[in-house]
Amino acid sequence: MKQELNWKVNTFSELTIDSLYKILHLRCEVFIVEQDTPYLDTDYKDQKAIHVQGYIDDKLVAYCRLFSAGDYFTEASIGRVIVAKNYRKYSYGHNLMRQAIKLCSSELEEKTILISAQAHLEQFYASHGFTKASDPYLEDGIPHIRMIREE
Repeated sequence: MKQELNWKVNTFSELTIDSLYKILHLRCEVFIVEQDTPYLDTDYKDQKAIHVQGYIDDKLVAYCRLFSAGDYFTEASIGRVIVAKNYRKYSYGHNLMRQAIKLCSSELEEKTILISAQAHLEQFYASHGFTKASDPYLEDGIPHIRMIREE
């Protein structure tokens, strides 16, 4: 049964140790184990990011990180977009992207957002106003494309 997500939005220094552990665990579970892609997830960019977390009770089920223009790309960006496997059937990814886009505008005051999207998710991101901005390229062994959204 689909439940409403409870959102938490924190800078790195505002994260509790428990919250940070849940974020890193979910990212490792999906990006490294599920996708069978060994890469160093802890990239020292988390310290500049705003961390958007969607919880059901005490379980982190949706997450992404936001960057102001210049902190990752020249444009603002959304990255590490993730929903726990058992919760994807409820379309929480769409809730997460709506929340992230809204926060880019309200909190970061950014109108242009660039993402490095896994290529197979092009239509998902297109449904949120992103358009393809590059040819496919490999990132950590997975085909990606740059996509941009401008208001």
